[in-house]
This record gives sequence, structure tokens and C-alpha cells, in this order.
Amino acid sequence: MRRSGPEAAAAATWWLPRGVVALRVRIFEKVNGDRAVTLPSSTHGPEVFERVYAHPAADGRSAGAGLSDLFWYWLAPGPEVHQEHLEPGERYEDVAATTRRILAGSTADLTAAAARAVARVLDTVPDTRISAVRLRDLVMPAWAEFCYRLVFQEPCPSHARDLITAHAHDVITSLKCTGLRHPRRRARLTAYLHDRITAGDVPHRLPGTLSRQEQVHYLQGTFFNTAVVQLSEATAHVLLALARHPQVQHRLVADPEDDRYLTHILDETMRLYPLFGIAHRITTGEVPLDEDTVLPAGTVVCFNYPAYHATGYDRPGEFDPDRWTDLASKDVHHIPFGTAANRPCPAWRLSPLVLRAAVREVMSRFRLDSTASHTRSIPHGAPCLLIPRGLPPASRRLMVLRRFVRLRDKVEDITRGVRQLVLGTVMVLHARRLRPATRYFEERPAGHCPVARPEGENNR
Repeated sequence: MRRSGPEAAAAATWWLPRGVVALRVRIFEKVNGDRAVTLPSSTHGPEVFERVYAHPAADGRSAGAGLSDLFWYWLAPGPEVHQEHLEPGERYEDVAATTRRILAGSTADLTAAAARAVARVLDTVPDTRISAVRLRDLVMPAWAEFCYRLVFQEPCPSHARDLITAHAHDVITSLKCTGLRHPRRRARLTAYLHDRITAGDVPHRLPGTLSRQEQVHYLQGTFFNTAVVQLSEATAHVLLALARHPQVQHRLVADPEDDRYLTHILDETMRLYPLFGIAHRITTGEVPLDEDTVLPAGTVVCFNYPAYHATGYDRPGEFDPDRWTDLASKDVHHIPFGTAANRPCPAWRLSPLVLRAAVREVMSRFRLDSTASHTRSIPHGAPCLLIPRGLPPASRRLMVLRRFVRLRDKVEDITRGVRQLVLGTVMVLHARRLRPATRYFEERPAGHCPVARPEGENNR
């Protein structure tokens, strides 16, 4: 049977999405020059990955890596005080301690807050017909509201939620190279946070080692960039996996209170689709690579999470939550939140709690169905059909919509792949010209960390 024009074009370019992902990884590896090592590799397996990642001298974060210019470019404004990009020292410890305080809370309170935020978003989805959505875009306003409440300890007004969502969406589309960054759009959230901090509206003691403007950028980058984006991406991955595996979805719905099985689903999702692709560190001293090789100070080490998570498992490319029935994270290659020895994600406790709450809220209202591709980077935002629980399981409209989602996904793979190649090249070249990280460290003596005096009520 001859295929239609769009289907034929999609079939002919099936390699393009994977090619774009492979090219991005290659760029991340090569942008650092010759002094870069990627782990694991064909010669150094997961054990070397673990040992080097945990080494005390693998603690540099931004200074001396060409890749830092790219990430600082994408994460602006204020990447120099973003928790993930601060160099080790007093300011990092101050910022990390503040983040832990803001994320603290009881299991019941955090779970309830996440469920309420997701419920308010789902209330806007019709319950009388099937809706075609992009899961990441659907849940992002919910996580914007949730993170706002963490920071300000009050309900999130709609205009603040819109500012946060617009900012987070701009960050993630530029990171995926599906759109250019828009500094003015991000600056609107910066101005809002500056006004709130100046007015003394933040009930947390903010890092005293940061100036007022740096405190603004810290909140914007840590909570309203990384937290919102990563929670949205994680939720989209879990829900898309359920949509593509109806047998798993059916079992979960049959016993929604089965925490163990839902945890297995989260573990398997994070194994197969880790939120980090490449994490880089810069060695600040010598690090043994093997018996014959020592990495000198200044080496950029790229830790490839997907490659690490694919080692040591039967059928590593298959989504199978049941594999975790007899596995424990500590005994396998599974570090969805990093390692305790080297800057673990500060939300390692919070994320599973609120993700479980979000999944349960969605599944209590809708069945999920998707024929869209599922990759680690989900640049398409996770297209999915939401089918209200009251509707019959099969209908002509569902068949038509499934075909639409499948065809649109194939066509978008082509157009998006080309767009990513073009926009990615533009942004890489622009970042190389601006050199934000390189210039920042060139203008400061080694080891210099400006310390700010506490300012006003915002430091109470």
C-alpha cells in the first residue's frame, strides 16, 4: 500500500530525531576541546563512571569548561548563582542550605499541595470529550503554582503563575533547541521577584552571601526554572509511559493506592528516560581514571546518564516496571537524582512524593492514550489523549485522534529536527561569541567569591 505524502516523508527521514539527539551529545562532548572525557565509554564502564563521579576532586562546576558557556547562555539570567553552576565553597554551601530549608515540609503537606495544584489544572480540561494535549505544557502551570507556594508560603496568584510558566517554557524550549531564548520574557519574572524580595515578602532567610539581585536570580533559577522545568518533564515522562503501555496503566488504576507499584513505575521511567542527558564536572585536582591513567586538574568529565542507566539490565531498552520487584536502586546503575558524593539533586526526597500525587490525580480522572514517540528529551512536549473516565473505552473519535497524533508526531519529527539543527547552531555560535561563563571567571581572581551583607527584611 502506497503511503501518503506526509507519511512517506516521515518514513524516509525516520533517522532524523535520533540523529539530532546524537549530534547534541556529540556537541556537548566536543565543545570542551581535547581535555574532555565521557563516561561510561567503550573502554571505561559504569564502575569507572561511579568512582570518578564520587571523587572529591571532580567538584568543579563551571570554571574552565566550554560547555559551561552553553548552559549559562540557556539558563540566564543569573546562571552564576544557579545552585547547579556555583563553584564549591562558601556561597555554594549557603545556597544549598537555603534550598534544603525551602524544600522541607511534611509528606502530607507536600503531597496535598501537589495534588491541589494538579487538580486545578485538570479542572480546565473538558470531562465530556477526549482532549489532545501536550503533557509537559499541561502540567507546567501546576508546578509553577506548587513552587510558588514553596517559596512564598501562600496561594499563587494567576499573574505570578503566568510569569513563571512563560519563563520556564522559554528556558526548556531553548534548551531543547526548538525555539530561541527570549531575555525580555524572562526579565519580567526577574522584575516581579525583585519587587517581592524588596518588599520582604519571602518568609525564608535567603543566602546572606548573595547580593539582593543575586538572591533574585537564585530564586528564579533554582525554583522557577529548574524545579518547574524538571517536575514538568518528569510528570510528562511518567504519564507518556503510562499512555504508551496500557497494561501498566490498567494495573495502576486497578489499585491506585499501591505505592510500591507506582514507585516501580517512577523508578523505571527515570531509568529509561533520565532527566539529565550529559552532566559535566571539571576536575580541580588529579583523578585516577584507571591503573595507567590520571586525569589532570582542569579535565572536563561528561557523565552520560542514559548510557550509565542502560548498563547491567536485561532488556535495557524496554519499559518494564516489574524489573524493580527484585531490584534495589542501591544495587544497580540507577542515579536519577545524582550521587550523594557529588551534588545530589536537592529534591531527591520531594520529587517522588509529589510525582506520585500528580499521577494519581490525573489517573483518577482520565485514561491516557498516545501513539507519539517517547525519547529521553521529549522535545515534542509529550502529545497525549486525555479520555475522561466516564466515556466508553473505544469510539470512532478516539480512532481518528490516535491516527492524527501518530501522523502529526511523524511530520513534526521532520520539521522539529530541522529546526533544532538550525536554532541549535545559532545558539551555540551566539553562546561562543558571548562567552558568559568564560568571561565571568576571567574577570574574577581564582577563588574570589563576593560576599554580600544581609539586606533588609528579606534576610530575616
